[in-house]
Amino acid sequence: MQSTYEICLPLLLAHEGGYTNHPSDPGGPTNFGITIDDYRRYVKPDATAADVRGMKLSEAKNIYRSRYWDAQRCDELPPGVDYVIFDYGVNSGLGRSGKVLRRMLSLPANSSLDAVIAAADTSDHLSLVSSICDERLHFLQSLKTWPVFGVGWGCRVAEVRSAALAMAANTFKARVAMRG
Repeated sequence: MQSTYEICLPLLLAHEGGYTNHPSDPGGPTNFGITIDDYRRYVKPDATAADVRGMKLSEAKNIYRSRYWDAQRCDELPPGVDYVIFDYGVNSGLGRSGKVLRRMLSLPANSSLDAVIAAADTSDHLSLVSSICDERLHFLQSLKTWPVFGVGWGCRVAEVRSAALAMAANTFKARVAMRG
């Protein structure tokens, strides 16, 4: 499949914004959506809040590509599904996004990524995108920080759903035309 990373990354970054250190956010100092823990893990082990504040966009992009997009093998997922899983993994963790994708595909929790990719490829991509977004919104609403961040999270999920459905619909139309 053709990578949609260059399309998805700006969409993700629009939601992540710049530097924050909100007292209700368990991620602590964060820039471009990269928390201090991730910055320490992937860039500078002894990073401070000032280091996170001064993070270069190129560093964030490298982290997103290798630690989120590539780690979830998004290049191999159908367009639309790739974006939903990428954004979900960034916002709520790779463990959660992977579990949800497996569950929405009716696969066992210990299914290999190869099995997940094969199932996603043969799935109804539009329904899969919607199901993942529905589950994601339900999960976010269950968090104790929903009253603080809920409006933004709800808008984010709605915008991700809309963009991902458009990506998935274009793929669907192209597949139907090829089968013609």
